[in-house]
Amino acid sequence: MTHTTNGLEFDVLRRAYAAGTLSPVDAVNMAYDRIEATRETDGVWIHLEPREGVLAKARALQELSPEARAAMPLYGLPFGVKDCVDVAGVPTTAACPEYAYVPEESNPGVERLVAAGAIFVGKTNLDQFATGLVGARTPYGIARNPFDARYLPGGSSSGAAVSVALGHVSFGLGTDTGGSGRVPASYTATVGLKPSRGLISTRGMTPACRTLDCISVYATSAADALDVLDVAAAPDPTWPYSRANFDVPTKYRALAGDRFAFGVPRESQLEFHGDSVSEAMFEDGIRALEAMGGTRHEVDYAPFLEINDMMFMGPMVAERFAIFGEFLKRNPEAGHPITRMIILNAEEIRAHEAYRMLYRLEELRRQVATLWESFDTLLVPTVGRPFTIAELEAEPLKVNFDHGYYTNFVNPADLAAIAVPNGFGADGLPRGVTFAGPAGTDAWLAELGGRFHDRRGASRPAPVAVPA
Repeated sequence: MTHTTNGLEFDVLRRAYAAGTLSPVDAVNMAYDRIEATRETDGVWIHLEPREGVLAKARALQELSPEARAAMPLYGLPFGVKDCVDVAGVPTTAACPEYAYVPEESNPGVERLVAAGAIFVGKTNLDQFATGLVGARTPYGIARNPFDARYLPGGSSSGAAVSVALGHVSFGLGTDTGGSGRVPASYTATVGLKPSRGLISTRGMTPACRTLDCISVYATSAADALDVLDVAAAPDPTWPYSRANFDVPTKYRALAGDRFAFGVPRESQLEFHGDSVSEAMFEDGIRALEAMGGTRHEVDYAPFLEINDMMFMGPMVAERFAIFGEFLKRNPEAGHPITRMIILNAEEIRAHEAYRMLYRLEELRRQVATLWESFDTLLVPTVGRPFTIAELEAEPLKVNFDHGYYTNFVNPADLAAIAVPNGFGADGLPRGVTFAGPAGTDAWLAELGGRFHDRRGASRPAPVAVPA
């Protein structure tokens, strides 16, 4: 099936550039026209670069020799950056104006993208300090869900996902600690690629949990997201949390495209929070994966759930206090009430509790590692169901925890993952699924996720936000 296009997808721009029917200047103007048409109300952008300055960069790209342009894998592709990732000379706020600083250097991944010909447009909205999976904990307004403004956009990388869904940019950088690079993909019918930890350097970003953070990619297809990862990923010898490019685990090199095994949580462990549409669509997704050559295996989801609880209900949250606690104690009014409460409450966590958690986490990692002997990827819904803004306001903590049911475990368990669309329900809202696998399987997961997306999520209505 052919994906619905908005004119800024990689293949669309590449073909137009090659044919001479479009230029990077045209793409930039297209992006800015769309952004400026709704910027006052859509809550997507925290900072937008002046149009004329970005057009000058586009003209400079156009003036390069054909050979130089051909050597740039992301030539002429506009992109945005979540506003907790540094871009030199542009304020980083982490959705907290009082916390803002202006970095002198860009994150290494951002530098590599620009060097590859991508055109930086601006900084996108997020849950403050990347603490949340809902996209509503921000003083900059909620990035409107592209399909129904009564619903959340997902977080914390809300602006990055919505900007891609609305065709503001060709791709967006997000981040992911407990699901921030995947949850918004489900709400916006986009692809969210969560790389193996350390593939893209996290030097030059405001961390949520430095030991777990990843820079993620939002795009309209898995292939596009993988193109971005291939450019942005590189070892960073100056950063202790960078890791060298992973070798693909041996068995994944030998897997045939139409023969693979996938794990699914036991039926009693699947949670859709009462939404029969989401439940039926997930079952349809399973059948589609079987039709693609996959063999289904039921898996005990209990180890994953136990890791989940460590993220916000256990000592792991103390790392957020280590990063932001003193700032929020000095500036309590600067914090979103829920964010402030979560982070400051972690001050009471004791060191021995954290060590006990680390011991248990290592045991659970070992349990999870043995599962890949039985299947190749774990398939889960990205979120159990879509939630409205009103539901979040009524139960802010519960709704956030519910969003993490299928996401929080991925980084603590040292896995790679990709979230892709699983079609639209009768209610007009998209749903997504996530494929997870061992660190180093990023490309294999993207290939599988891309084929699934083509089969299940290609046809979609144009994203038009419902007026609030």
